[in-house]
Amino acid sequence: MQSRMARADFHHVTTWVFDLDNTLYPAGVRLFDQIERRMTAWVMRHLNLAEDHASRLRRDYWRDYGTTLAGLMAEHRVDPADYLADVHDIDFSVLPSDPVLARRIAELPGRRIVFTNADTLYACRVLERRGLSGLFDAIYGVEDTGYLPKPEPAAFARIIGTDRLEPREAAMFEDDPRNLVEPHRLGMRTVHVAPEAAPEAHIHHHTDDLGGFLGLIARG
Repeated sequence: MQSRMARADFHHVTTWVFDLDNTLYPAGVRLFDQIERRMTAWVMRHLNLAEDHASRLRRDYWRDYGTTLAGLMAEHRVDPADYLADVHDIDFSVLPSDPVLARRIAELPGRRIVFTNADTLYACRVLERRGLSGLFDAIYGVEDTGYLPKPEPAAFARIIGTDRLEPREAAMFEDDPRNLVEPHRLGMRTVHVAPEAAPEAHIHHHTDDLGGFLGLIARG
């Protein structure tokens, strides 16, 4: 019954849009913890701040601007390319491959894309390590939005325009609930991927197991 209901809810979907971090890999591997430490260190060096101040600023910019980078660009005019190269210089070996998820993504009918607030080079490295390379028709990074981050409506507009997708025929998978507000408004089916559910009106579904969830909605 649950499988039939899930399939029915996605029967119209022709484009599958996936966030990257903590979505296409489980949050439990804590890959993003490495990035947060490097972001704090970058802010310490470039703004000459103590660690506690830099860490607080990193969080504040993420909250207020969507990403720390967006806040740094707005408030300090930083070079995004230099920043992204530095904070993404991390150990990817903690990421396990996931053949089940790879198979489930490959089974999805229609177009499959990644839309991340990271850059495309980093996204490709994550996908390669997870065994997901070659499964997506397009990978859109923050450079493809002119460094506008989700949840900015303009960021979604740029990717929708570039990809020429029809929002009412699309589904968005994302770990950050606020990044599902605009997809919901546009008519996308929204799926929150996280260990704990966020009971908000703009979220249609929640899962803590992306591969298992995609198995429920796969259709032949």
